[in-house]
Amino acid sequence: MRLTPPLLLAALLPLLGGCQMLADKPVDPLVGTIRMQGVLSAAGGQLLFTPCTESRRFVVNDAGDTGVLQEAANLADKGGDSLFADLRGKLGGGSQAGSDGQFDVQRLYRIETSASACSDPNFKQLTLHASGHGPDWDVKASGKGMVLERAGQAPLALPFLEEQMPGGRLSLSSEANEQRIELWLAPQRCVDSASGAVHHLQAELRVDGQTLHGCGYYGGSRVD
Repeated sequence: MRLTPPLLLAALLPLLGGCQMLADKPVDPLVGTIRMQGVLSAAGGQLLFTPCTESRRFVVNDAGDTGVLQEAANLADKGGDSLFADLRGKLGGGSQAGSDGQFDVQRLYRIETSASACSDPNFKQLTLHASGHGPDWDVKASGKGMVLERAGQAPLALPFLEEQMPGGRLSLSSEANEQRIELWLAPQRCVDSASGAVHHLQAELRVDGQTLHGCGYYGGSRVD
């Protein structure tokens, strides 16, 4: 059967619509990226990233508009001797003198003044870490449970339930030991009030009728 022009156009419309839908499908900027921890330094007017346990240096390019360049400058201005960064991005070759390529950063998890973060023995086992001040508190979560530490009290090891919510928010809760403990986390820039460290999660701990605020970040065993 021969299709007349109007019928041919009608037959092609569904195909054209499907092509348009494929063309408009958003591309995840995190596809093909890797998460790396390392040390930041400045040289020749550029910010360089040296992965932990390596000697290679990569020029930092803030491809994801994470603010890593400004955050590093702010911490350096406060007198930090060594800047640690936990970042996700893509490594690529480059011709910049004094470097081994370029690190296109898409996500910033943490940046802080620290000379020992690269050797943290607990990082790879953690799924989440959150802490705050006034009073001081600290929560470490892993596949084995979570440990709550508060100023003047013994550490409390608890099982917990994790819930994912819209907008990338998380909730960790426990009702063990006749207590209800809740840790709420939201993906938003957070600055530690004591150290000036910048984390990618805002945290809120609710325990014993108190609501305590702080910051948090994903641990090394969490796939995000």
